[in-house]
Amino acid sequence: MRVITFQEPGKVRVSLEPPADLVPGSVRVRTIYSGISAGTELTAYRGTNPYLNRKWDTERRLFVEGQTHGYPLTGWGYQEVGEVIEAAPDVADPPIGSLVWGIWGHRAEAVVPAERLVGHVLPPGADPLTGVFARVGAIALNAVHAADVHLGDQIAIFGQGVIGLLATRLAVLSGARVVAADSIPERLELAREFGASETFDVASGSVAEFMRKRDEGADTVIEFSGSHQGLHEAIRTVRKGGRVVAAGFYQGDAIGLRLGEEFHHNQVQLVSSQIGGVASWLAHRWDVERLQRTFMALVHEGQVDALRLISEVMPIERAPEAFDLLDKHRHKVLQLVFRFEESP
Repeated sequence: MRVITFQEPGKVRVSLEPPADLVPGSVRVRTIYSGISAGTELTAYRGTNPYLNRKWDTERRLFVEGQTHGYPLTGWGYQEVGEVIEAAPDVADPPIGSLVWGIWGHRAEAVVPAERLVGHVLPPGADPLTGVFARVGAIALNAVHAADVHLGDQIAIFGQGVIGLLATRLAVLSGARVVAADSIPERLELAREFGASETFDVASGSVAEFMRKRDEGADTVIEFSGSHQGLHEAIRTVRKGGRVVAAGFYQGDAIGLRLGEEFHHNQVQLVSSQIGGVASWLAHRWDVERLQRTFMALVHEGQVDALRLISEVMPIERAPEAFDLLDKHRHKVLQLVFRFEESP
């Protein structure tokens, strides 16, 4: 079975792996589409992911000396949709023939525990492509929850890639007035389509100064760019005592992040949002599974036009080209999706 492998930094190939055995409690899923999560997967492509250079101690929740993963990296990816083609005798849900979304990596086929796919069946008539957005949609919703949005809040969202645009839409649905910030005109136009009240081209100046011409600053900023300079500007943009949700995947040393300035003097709250869990104050009633299902329901109800964000659907054989494009010309694409020939 075909699977995408990162051989080494900057080198991707489509390799082969044997089909997995069907075990009790599992189903076999044949992949139809698999979406690239550009932020996470580029860290594997570029060799900057912390798992490649540090060991994650799961008990102490610390990165320590060592290495968690090493090349070759096979089967990365967490935006898959496929058809259930076989089920173990003890499995009734999801039924054979159903289309499901989930996480099993960029591979043509996978054996997945059935319990992980319960509630993940696409409704009749739904475009299978919507399934690739479940995880990134949950990431966006998680950040909006961490922002603790209230009706009428002034929110700035930095970075209008796929997740930033989804967060813009979700914040608007939550009652916020959103200023969307990015440097790519096409993405700013999409942000307006997704409900942003205003947009700001970060190449033209300071978001903080722009917002303080009329207000004391944003109530909250959600930062998705993954840039330390972007995070610093986000801190400058919130009002005194305001909150910044750091939702980008920041790499390397924090050059440009100066914590002795506005962060210190304006008593800014800085919280992290990461899809490994939900905001601590919501953990008694929300979890990642609920985030995913909630987002998918919004898509299928027509509240979020996720398909609008797909730039191109490529056959899996073009994987090396796809990652090269994202690495060198990321501003030209939003959501890239791989198509598998085995689709029904």
